[in-house]
Amino acid sequence: MSDEITRAIDKIDKLPPPIDDDEEKHELGVSFGPCTSSQHGGIRPDRRGSTLLGDVNVEIDPVIERRVRRKFDRTLVVLVFLAYMLAFLDRSNIGNAETAGMSADLGFDDEHFQWLLTIFYIPYILFEGFALMWKIMPPHIWATITVTTWGLASTLQSTAFNWQGLMVCRWFLAMAEAGFAPGVPYLLSFFYRRRELGLRCGIFLSAAPLATTFAGALAYAITTTPSPPLPPWRLLFLIEGLPTLLLAVFLYFYLPSPDTAPFLTPSEKEVAKSRLALQTSSPSQPEDRPKFGWRSISTSEILSTFESLQTLLPALMYFSCNVSFSSLPVFLPSILSSMGFSSVSAAQGLTAPPYILSFFICILSTYLADRTQQRGITIIILSLIGGAGYILLATLKETLVGARYFAVFLAAAGVFPSIANVLPWTLNNQGSDTKRGVGIAVLNMVGQCGPLLGTRLFPAGDRAGGYTKGMVVCAVFMFLNAGLAAGLRWHFVRKNRVLEEQERGQQRRVGNDGGGEKGEGGEMEGMVGFRYVL
Repeated sequence: MSDEITRAIDKIDKLPPPIDDDEEKHELGVSFGPCTSSQHGGIRPDRRGSTLLGDVNVEIDPVIERRVRRKFDRTLVVLVFLAYMLAFLDRSNIGNAETAGMSADLGFDDEHFQWLLTIFYIPYILFEGFALMWKIMPPHIWATITVTTWGLASTLQSTAFNWQGLMVCRWFLAMAEAGFAPGVPYLLSFFYRRRELGLRCGIFLSAAPLATTFAGALAYAITTTPSPPLPPWRLLFLIEGLPTLLLAVFLYFYLPSPDTAPFLTPSEKEVAKSRLALQTSSPSQPEDRPKFGWRSISTSEILSTFESLQTLLPALMYFSCNVSFSSLPVFLPSILSSMGFSSVSAAQGLTAPPYILSFFICILSTYLADRTQQRGITIIILSLIGGAGYILLATLKETLVGARYFAVFLAAAGVFPSIANVLPWTLNNQGSDTKRGVGIAVLNMVGQCGPLLGTRLFPAGDRAGGYTKGMVVCAVFMFLNAGLAAGLRWHFVRKNRVLEEQERGQQRRVGNDGGGEKGEGGEMEGMVGFRYVL
């Protein structure tokens, strides 16, 4: 898995050919020099990776930078991908356990089961602020704490002897997952630069649709084991929870820190530190080394984050996407049922293709948005595709099963990839590392309220009518998402014009004609050449 993901990333994320690949000629990997007045003009990328940090010109060797990026891809991206895939399995297997006889064995009714579903979202929303812990604690320690906690909670569900015990397990499962998955895109922002971040977020988030393709089949295989040593639902929780605990051990020993990864050579560590400095250091004091821990959190930056549209609008966009996303598993079985496929194996085979398509579009769309720096347009297109799918599902007769099944592909191709692009867009356009953490926390707090609405849009009584009301609501939210993306993109266009005018004014003051050595656009607000991603 690690080699396959690394090769895929390497093929679509190549840098220009290096000038010289001789290791001896790239001992340091990064150089610093004074910034001349000519460098305050138009800023564009060049092949040497030069970036302006305050009054210091930071030049990073592209040969070593590529090696650093690939090593992080092999370890960091693969580990968080696997963790998120297991998290998705652990949170969603409650439905399969119910099918396998959980409520009958423990003696509770459907209303109590619905509370088992709802209780997950309460701590998941309340503890979204844990995203900042990726900055406060070393990543391998925080990951181990959260993954071990939800792994234990998931596994201990197999020992529950009443409904109350399951409720406690679900609470801690959600609390721990809230501390891990929602903050991973923020963690990735310490390892990858703005033009690299979206693809890695896309790969991480694509674990959800990929897990969905085989989750049902895996649960079916476990719960239909001949002569099981435990009741099938207990066996399901046990088998799917134990791999999470095993992964927690690997995370402790192998999850890297952004500047002290043990598998990096001395020159690679210098490059990693410089890349991190571009994401975390103050432009007014570039000589300061990046700092982590409680003292690195700025209260004023936390408060100012809530005042910006780039914090509020993405949160509403994420809410809109989650309303539609949470409904997909609800109506898909009814469509398959109307097509005449009632067996588990046939139904599973037909649910997999839409999610597989979504998996690939998540990766492709985030890659294209990285390359073009047009993430808003990407989200608009994907949202319109998803909305069109829901409109077709709302208007087509149930007898047109082939057309309705095609509409499922459109919905899946729009919803999942939209989410995969909203998260990196939030990170790309927050002005500092603290603001990125607060922005991603706010986005998840608001966005995770979406499933509370989405899971209630398809009551059983609406099945005879094809869930028309629920489909229309989901379509409206996807079109709303497109409108919000268009409005936010217009806001960034205006802000970029202001930044360009300010830099032109600076050129005129120093008598600069815009020539001279060029560098890459700044990574943070206040850096020369910083522009908001459109």
